[in-house]
Amino acid sequence: MSHVSEMWCYHWKWKLQHCLCLFTTYIIFMQQAVHGCYDCRIVLTDPSGVFTSPCFPSDYPNSQACKWIIRAPHGFIIQLTFIDFDIEEAPGCIYDSLTLDNGESPMNLCGITAKGLSYNSTGNEMIVSFKSDFSIQKKGFNASYVRIAVSLRNQKVIIPQVPDVDAVSVSETVSVPELSQFTLCFEATKGSSDDNDDWKVFSYTDAFSKESFSFGKTTEGHFLSISGMQCILENALPRNAEFFTGTFQQLCVVGDSFSGSIGVYAKNTYHIVYCPDIFGKVIPGNGRLVLGSNSNEVSSLNGDIYNFRLWNFTMNAQTLANLSCDVKGNIVDWENEFWSIPTSALKAENNLSCGSYLIPSSTIEPTSCANLGSLCQGGLFYRISITVFSSNSNSVSKVHEVVAEWLNRTFQNWNYTVYVVNISIHPGSIKEGARAKRSIKSFEVLALLVYNSTNNINLEEEEIRQKLIRNNGTMEGGYKLHTVDVDPVEKCLAEENPPNYFWPDTRPTVTNYTLCHGSSVQTASRTCYLGLQNYTSYWGQPDLRNCTENAADIANQLLNLTGEGQQLTSDKVNDVVQKLKKIVNDEEIDESLGSTVVTIFSNILNSSDSVLAASSSEALKTIDALALKIQFTGPSMSISTRNLALGVSSINSTSFKGGSFSVSPQNNASDFQIDFDKDQTNAFASVVLPPSLLRNLSQEEFEVISRAQFTFFNKNGLFQDAENPANLTSFVVACSIGNITIQDLQDYVKVTIKHTKLQEDPKPTCVFWDMNKNGGNGGWNPEGCQVDAESNENETVCLCNHLTHFGVLMDLQRTVTQIDPQNTKVLTFITYIGCGISAIFSAATLLTYIAFEKLRRDYPSKILMNLSTALLFLNLIFLLDGWIASFDIDGLCIAVAALLHFFLLATFTWMGLEAVHMYIALVKVFNTYIRRYILKFCIIGWGLPALVIAIVLASANTNASNIYGKELYGKDANGQGGDDFCWIKNEVVFYVTCAGYFGIMFLMNVAMFIVVMVQICGRNGKRTNRSLKEEILRNLRSVVSLTFLLGMTWGFAFFAWGPLTLPFLYLFSIFNSLQGLFIFVFHCAMKENVQKQWRRHLCCGRFRLADNSDWSKTATNIIKKSSDNLGKSLSSSSIGSNSTYLTSKSKSTTTTYCKRNSHTENVFLDKPSSKFAQEDGEQTSIIPVHQVIDKVKGYCNPHSDNFYKNIIMSDTFSHSTKF
Repeated sequence: MSHVSEMWCYHWKWKLQHCLCLFTTYIIFMQQAVHGCYDCRIVLTDPSGVFTSPCFPSDYPNSQACKWIIRAPHGFIIQLTFIDFDIEEAPGCIYDSLTLDNGESPMNLCGITAKGLSYNSTGNEMIVSFKSDFSIQKKGFNASYVRIAVSLRNQKVIIPQVPDVDAVSVSETVSVPELSQFTLCFEATKGSSDDNDDWKVFSYTDAFSKESFSFGKTTEGHFLSISGMQCILENALPRNAEFFTGTFQQLCVVGDSFSGSIGVYAKNTYHIVYCPDIFGKVIPGNGRLVLGSNSNEVSSLNGDIYNFRLWNFTMNAQTLANLSCDVKGNIVDWENEFWSIPTSALKAENNLSCGSYLIPSSTIEPTSCANLGSLCQGGLFYRISITVFSSNSNSVSKVHEVVAEWLNRTFQNWNYTVYVVNISIHPGSIKEGARAKRSIKSFEVLALLVYNSTNNINLEEEEIRQKLIRNNGTMEGGYKLHTVDVDPVEKCLAEENPPNYFWPDTRPTVTNYTLCHGSSVQTASRTCYLGLQNYTSYWGQPDLRNCTENAADIANQLLNLTGEGQQLTSDKVNDVVQKLKKIVNDEEIDESLGSTVVTIFSNILNSSDSVLAASSSEALKTIDALALKIQFTGPSMSISTRNLALGVSSINSTSFKGGSFSVSPQNNASDFQIDFDKDQTNAFASVVLPPSLLRNLSQEEFEVISRAQFTFFNKNGLFQDAENPANLTSFVVACSIGNITIQDLQDYVKVTIKHTKLQEDPKPTCVFWDMNKNGGNGGWNPEGCQVDAESNENETVCLCNHLTHFGVLMDLQRTVTQIDPQNTKVLTFITYIGCGISAIFSAATLLTYIAFEKLRRDYPSKILMNLSTALLFLNLIFLLDGWIASFDIDGLCIAVAALLHFFLLATFTWMGLEAVHMYIALVKVFNTYIRRYILKFCIIGWGLPALVIAIVLASANTNASNIYGKELYGKDANGQGGDDFCWIKNEVVFYVTCAGYFGIMFLMNVAMFIVVMVQICGRNGKRTNRSLKEEILRNLRSVVSLTFLLGMTWGFAFFAWGPLTLPFLYLFSIFNSLQGLFIFVFHCAMKENVQKQWRRHLCCGRFRLADNSDWSKTATNIIKKSSDNLGKSLSSSSIGSNSTYLTSKSKSTTTTYCKRNSHTENVFLDKPSSKFAQEDGEQTSIIPVHQVIDKVKGYCNPHSDNFYKNIIMSDTFSHSTKF
């Protein structure tokens, strides 16, 4: 039987084990099915691809959270198309949904509506998120994506071969000025099958359709044509050979009509060709530039063109050698807005020099860094060493072809964008142990791999090695991979060469820059090169050419130093200004150099006011000196940049009949256009000079006058007046005549300046920049200028009797601050720290009274709890306000501003109710019976602020954003800086509901404060059982506690005017932000009954107080003790009890009699009719005031100090005024 039982147990154990195994397998597979079919949180960087929801086309699992990030290089957007789409439909897509973030505004998609639709990103990244809940699955989606090149830098132009058919031309919005100097750069290719030697790359015709500027080739060679004069570039470009080939070649041409020379920069070589025929020839403006030929007589270049850029100044050889893609042509640039190009002529292509790489090359041969353009610059290089065995007796070239094809195929369409840029093959020895097989040969392959980590994704050497090993079987022709070694190419190690020039560790192909010794502007450079023989890195020779003193070179260096994206400090700006000052003072300034200097100043003006402050005076003087010194030909010249425009006009002093200058926006973009003696209706600023301008000059001054200068400032950072913080609400314009002072004119100079923003109620002041103010730093001065009646909200017309820099000041209410940025930061820090502390201690006060029921039985404690609640929420909302404002959600910001307003008014109201309660307690002592006392206080304390907020919101007529919203607070004197804050925007609402509301409460509290202090001080002065010092300390404590309870410190706001602004702002911030702390200290922590409750319930050991100690004393003892604790009796409303709370449990009334006998001075009191009861050791029966007085023997006189003080101290008193 035992044996059978054992067999039976074993049999079932065996079955249970199998069942358990099957169950575990089922759970594992079910978990896998639930969690998803594949990893759906990936980054997609391929040029195009497809991705689907998990398990597509089967139903997607429950509880999915997928995220696809699709990235493309800069200059591209992502186009996403849903081939199939079926997701559980619900209102608002609240269950399953696909969220599409195109870089601008996320959208939720569900149902089947997105099927077949396409969505474009606004930038080079798109994020697709998919989530599913715990029920109802659908098929999901199938999506494809592709990059779309939107930047012209990622596209080349196929030069049209038929004139005026799909012509490629400069946009009509681009205005080409007259060019006496220019620099032109472009890249071009030429078809290999084209033997034509008569073609043009571009052609420029003037307003009369006459060709004025072109470049091309004839049988005589390459030429440049200017105003009908051809200059053959025989020494610079080959005559019989082709310069342009099947790959892009860059060519730069520099023209200077003043010297009659043409500079040609090609293949890193600079040549100068002298052409006397172009001397003095000017390319007319306002013409039309087309790519290719503009006539049927001469054909267009049969090829492509790219990166066509044009400047109106000359560049030297060094500048052209360092010319980068970031240097934009100031006349024509290779950007979409400069060109009108038909779609058929555009073609996105890989490896463009200034573009981003699209798709890995599919060619068999390895590419080169020359073809990869910028991808090699700063890329990560890996040295691959491979041994290949072959059973065929093939040549080295055949092995090279097979291995090159295999390597390119291996790395194509990989997760990492890598390129094989070089391969070398060397025959190796026969494999050991296989000498009998003479057909087996080995080849040593050395290859160079470049990886451009645009997404900052690391690529380990082992990953490359494993990739090659996994693809070993795909090598064709009987070749086998034997060994693979992958090593990163070493950096060029740090060294000092020459002395004082330190070069840090640098990756191959990267050029490192450092400042020239003794200079903070000029830079030296050194490149880490990559040797293609053994794929090792080595340093090139340092390039110190920029460290030599040359005005044009220094200016170009400064231009690069201050260019877009550069972060300038105050010291750097000061150094640049000093260099420019030296150039202007010491060098001959032509238009080209002058244009560079003006552009540098324009770049400097992008800096903040604090950065410009130290060097603003020197900068203004240098700009004036430049306008006075610049050399030009013709009647006038102008230089316009983004932030600064300069115009100079020749004048004849003997025949001067007045003149005018004006600056207006150009049609195409950000620069400005200066016009002389023209009336522009849309001008930003204009100056009209009267005919009598030169009438009062001396003969010597009259003879030296030859020019008038006009300067326009788009930004006002150089004009910082420390003494006048009023806002400058206009542009700044300056005008001068030669180097003389023009003042006390008989006829006014009329200056019209547009406002930088619309002024609804303008009160402008015409001012000029006085260089002599503020110790030579300059400042605004209204002397000699007046506002003309023609002024309006858009512009101000000033009439001045002198010439200088003019502007318009506007002192707008609540915008001018007298606080410097440093004090603003300190006040902000104090406020936030104080509000945080106040919120903590207000919560502590509130929790104390909520936790201990015995503390909140009297009215003063309940009023204190409401005040602490209002303070707590006021501080919390204030602390969160700035953070909430950062979300840019208008509705949320309005709600927060309204709540902050409500709790501020509630705080004021409860402080006022504290004063009302003290008035009732001290003045209306007897026969004051008010029903539902606290309820009515709560209705007033919370209802009145709510009513005010409701009226304010109702007056907005559903447009609350006119009342509440986000504004910038804490701006400095120049209107800079500040933080977003949700608060009251309407000034009327602010002054009425905040300033006016508090003013009423403040006056009432001041009156109550005076009454209370008179009562306390008057009674305490008659006491003889305490020293004078004790009385002073007790009275002082009473003053301090009442000050914070009644909010007297909020009154500091009324005294923050004039020179006392800053001190009272500090006092206001410190005391009001810490009001919750002070109330906790004086009205909670220092109360004896609170301390007893803390010791009874929160302490242990010898600090713990017995549950029934000091809580069953008689009313006589209570009154006697309270008469000795005046300061403590003011703990919650200055009248509350400090030990026992005698509360009434019925609405019975008592009549108190106090009869004075003039002979005996005895007080006769009627006995009470109320019964007494004990409850929890507390006196909770009805004890009227006259019973309490009956226990105070010897205090008969109604006017005695003890009589009043005991009444004030009595806990019963607070309930004799019960409603």
